[in-house]
Amino acid sequence: MKVVVLVGGVGGARFLLGVKAALGMPATGSAPSPHQVTALVNTGDDVWMHGLRICPDLDTCMYTLGGGIDTERGWGRAGESWTVKDELAAYGADPTWFGLGDRDIATHLVRSRMLRAGFPLSAVTEALCDRWQPGVTLLPASDDRVETHVAVDDPETGERRAIHFQEWWVRHRAGLPAHAIVAVGAEEAKPAPGVVEAIADADVVLLAPSNPVVSVGTVLAVPGIRAALREGRAPVIGISPIIDGRPLRGMADACLTAIGVETTAEAVGRHYGSRAEPGDGLLDGWLVHTGDTADVPGVKVVSAPMLMSDVDATSAMVAEAFSLAGVTP
Repeated sequence: MKVVVLVGGVGGARFLLGVKAALGMPATGSAPSPHQVTALVNTGDDVWMHGLRICPDLDTCMYTLGGGIDTERGWGRAGESWTVKDELAAYGADPTWFGLGDRDIATHLVRSRMLRAGFPLSAVTEALCDRWQPGVTLLPASDDRVETHVAVDDPETGERRAIHFQEWWVRHRAGLPAHAIVAVGAEEAKPAPGVVEAIADADVVLLAPSNPVVSVGTVLAVPGIRAALREGRAPVIGISPIIDGRPLRGMADACLTAIGVETTAEAVGRHYGSRAEPGDGLLDGWLVHTGDTADVPGVKVVSAPMLMSDVDATSAMVAEAFSLAGVTP
C-alpha cells in the first residue's frame, strides 16, 4: 500500500511512528516492506540562525523515525549537550531565545553547506536521511523558500509588525495575539520533486493531527498540492488535532483564533472542507476523538480513541483511519 501523510511538528512525527506500526513496519529505522510511506513535511518553521539553515519539522521527523530523538522533549537529539549554546550566550550572540544542541548543529552544518553548494532542500533531506534510515520518504513540501510569519503588535512599541513564526512560537510562546499568519513565499513556490507524483500514486492520504494552520496549512499553501489532493484517486482522511476543545499538543488554539476558526473538531473539519462539495475542500473522512462530535457536510465522520500515548495507541488510531478510507494493508 502507498500512503501519503501531510505532517509537521512533534505530533506529526509521532503519528508517522503509528503509520509504520499499522503497516507492520518497525516503528524506527528501515527494513524491507511491501508498503511505501511518503511524508510531505511542513517547511514553514524553517529559519536561518547563526548562519545555519534550521528545518525543525524535517529534523524532528528524521530523528524520531531514525531512533535519534530526545523522547522526553519530543525534539532535538538524544544525549544532547549544549556547549556551543553556552558559548554563544557568553558572546551575547542573538538570538538568545533559540537554543541549538551540539549534535543537532552537525545536521544544520551539513544542510547549510549543501544548500550553499546549490543542492535543493529535497536532495539535502535525502542525503541526511541516508544516515538515519527513517523507513519513510521525507519530502519537504517545496524546495522553495516558504516561511511562516506572524503579524503582531510589538510589545514595546505597540506597532504592528511581522515576526518569524519561530520568534512568535518559541520566544513569545504564542502569547502575542496574532492578527494574521502568512506563509511567505508560498504563492511563488512549487511542490518539491516527487510531491505531486506521490499524491497521484497514493492509495490513501492522511492529514496528520498536526497544527492545521502552520503545519498542514502551510503544506497546503504551496500551489499544486491542494489541487493534487482534490483530483487524486486516493481517499483523503483527516485526523483531528483537537480533543474536547483543546489542542492535542502545542498551541494550535492560538493559530486557529488568528484565522477565525473555533478550537473544536467540527470547526477544524469544516476548515479543511469536503472534497465532495464545490470549492477547495479536501476531506473524504474525518476522524475525531471518542466523545467529540462533528458535522462536516459531505464528509464521513467517525470517532475513535485519539490520544497518542504510545506507538500501539497511535497505530490503532491509524488503523481506524485506514478503515474509514476503506483500505486494508
